[in-house]
Amino acid sequence: MGRQYVDSSMITSIGYDPNSATLEIEFKNGGAIWQYYNVQESIYYELISASSIGKYFINNIKGQYSENRVG
Repeated sequence: MGRQYVDSSMITSIGYDPNSATLEIEFKNGGAIWQYYNVQESIYYELISASSIGKYFINNIKGQYSENRVG
C-alpha cells in the first residue's frame, strides 16, 4: 500500500486501501507501521486534512478499530 508523507510530530506517513477499508500509518517514534481495519474512507480524508493529525488519530482512530503491527 502506498503512503503519503504528512506534516505531523507523531506520524510520518499515511495510506489507505479503499478496497479493503484498511488504513496504514507509519509512526515517527521507532518507525512502526500499523494497519487499522474497517476504516471508512471519510475517516482517512478527515485524518490527512486535520489541523493536528496526531490529535485526530488519538481521538478518532486509536482504540476504535481492529489493528495489527505490520512493520
